[in-house]
Amino acid sequence: MRHTLYWTLMNEEFGEARAASLHTDLTLSSIGSITAAEAFRRGIEPRDIWIAVCDSMGVPDSRRLGKEKPRSTPF
Repeated sequence: MRHTLYWTLMNEEFGEARAASLHTDLTLSSIGSITAAEAFRRGIEPRDIWIAVCDSMGVPDSRRLGKEKPRSTPF
């Protein structure tokens, strides 16, 4: 997953303002209790960050690929 897809999915799911806030403020326990912003700085794959955000925020599997994406394994 590229950084641009991560941001597309974040913005679609949460809206631009909330996505930006979650990116910098939400602590993701499944990737070491760091924020998504810190995870990017550490070189963690965007796919893993997106999954951690989804898990933390309770995003259902049916919406993890985005609004117009087919239901299949994305990664």
